[in-house]
Amino acid sequence: MTYELAIGDRSYSSWSLRGWLFFEKFGLPVTARRGVLYTDDFTRLLAEFPPARQVPAMRTPEGEVVGEALAILETLAERHPDAGHWPADPAARMMARYICAEIHAGFQSLRGDCAMNLRKSYVDSAPRPEVLADLARIDLILARARDRFGAGGPWAFGRYTAADAFLAPIATRIATYNLPVAPATAAYVAAQLADPAFRRWRAMGLAEEPEQPSYFKPYAERPWPGPLPRKAARAEGRSVNATCPYSGKPVTHFLTLDGRTWGFCNAFCRDKTMHDPDAWPAFVALEKAAG
Repeated sequence: MTYELAIGDRSYSSWSLRGWLFFEKFGLPVTARRGVLYTDDFTRLLAEFPPARQVPAMRTPEGEVVGEALAILETLAERHPDAGHWPADPAARMMARYICAEIHAGFQSLRGDCAMNLRKSYVDSAPRPEVLADLARIDLILARARDRFGAGGPWAFGRYTAADAFLAPIATRIATYNLPVAPATAAYVAAQLADPAFRRWRAMGLAEEPEQPSYFKPYAERPWPGPLPRKAARAEGRSVNATCPYSGKPVTHFLTLDGRTWGFCNAFCRDKTMHDPDAWPAFVALEKAAG
């Protein structure tokens, strides 16, 4: 039983990231269908998910289309109650729903001034007072959740829940624009950036999309503040493996990493691995098997 999910550019579409995390982090099968933002390709994609007008949009295995992140989340939580989208504790569940609803409707200054951009990080973005007020609210929300329910792990409610999927693009904005937050919020942002699912999403965005000029900001840049990936590069030649670690198909595209050449079935498989080799369990397993 596989779902389809319409998404935009992975580097820039914050709501697409949330929708994808509802599946990826909770073990639900999904096929992502991407449309390039601000192009006819995006219009074409949405035409295949009527009546959705924006991403994410989900098609169930039965053919029903559901748009809007909150509706997608509640549909999945209802259909897969054991997946764990919401906290088990009733009070925590109330708070998690409140957080998701507030993020869905609010934080307009942060969203307007600091669009998600997973390709850049800036030294100083000179946030306006309205943005600082939104950040103070994030500090408060996270502290309240962590103080009451966060003892079991690094996430808002200890273990990963839908609230963390909603908070993920906010964490990336803090990272991209180097925004001032409380130390506890900064630690939470670091956990989001280090999460393997998020690292896979970011690597896929770097692999497949040209930069969108409208997201450019005239600030001095710094390195991305997440974990530093091992250095890999595109290559030619004979590879250690004969079949792609993801599809099992014969290899046609290659990269070098730590002195060895690895093969993949297409450019996307190669490039997503090149951008963050350790984020991909199938590739890590292939390396270990090869010795």
